[in-house]
Amino acid sequence: MKKFPLLLIILFILAIQGKTQSFVREINVFKEQDKLNPPPKNAIILIGSSSFAMWYNMQEQFPDFIMINRGFGGSTFEDLIRYAEDIVFPYLPGQIVVYCGENDFASSDTISAELVTQRFIRFYDLLAETLPGVKISYVSMKPSPSRWHQSGKFMEGNRNIQVFLESKPNTSFVDIWEDMLNSSGLPDSTLFLDDMLHMNSDGYRIWQMRIRQHLINQR
Repeated sequence: MKKFPLLLIILFILAIQGKTQSFVREINVFKEQDKLNPPPKNAIILIGSSSFAMWYNMQEQFPDFIMINRGFGGSTFEDLIRYAEDIVFPYLPGQIVVYCGENDFASSDTISAELVTQRFIRFYDLLAETLPGVKISYVSMKPSPSRWHQSGKFMEGNRNIQVFLESKPNTSFVDIWEDMLNSSGLPDSTLFLDDMLHMNSDGYRIWQMRIRQHLINQR
């Protein structure tokens, strides 16, 4: 009986190590890309999880803006905080667009909306302190069909973050939630890939429309 909890602990540690190693590889790829082709200052950085990482034609959909996609799959707010010094601060961006939170909730049923909000505020404070004056925009957590059982937490987290940003200057909240529901108030499955978690081109078209309304003029 004593060995079973220990086995779970070992498996948990190995899973965390595997995830961290995967992130390190992705971050190093970004850094190598930057060495070969240094990105311009004052660009718009998109930082967050796989919904950004899998937006492969992002720059094509925003031809009037200079976009730097630094999404890495499976990331939580804790991960964004950990790697901000590597893939946010060096660029001296004019705007930071954030999509994160879903994976925080997915990591454990014990994660509350209050905790995710606190994590976002920590990330916001880090960005605002290190890059004073930068515009920070947050894209609301989406209604993923595969995670609909957590929709109550997602909505509460979205509301909390929106209220927080409304009290801060030079910020905006990009609300994509309602646009991704069908007439019955449920997630529109036609906007998602077969995994019912990640979006297809129709889903990204909605994001393109909403995010564009919040982007700064770089000229």
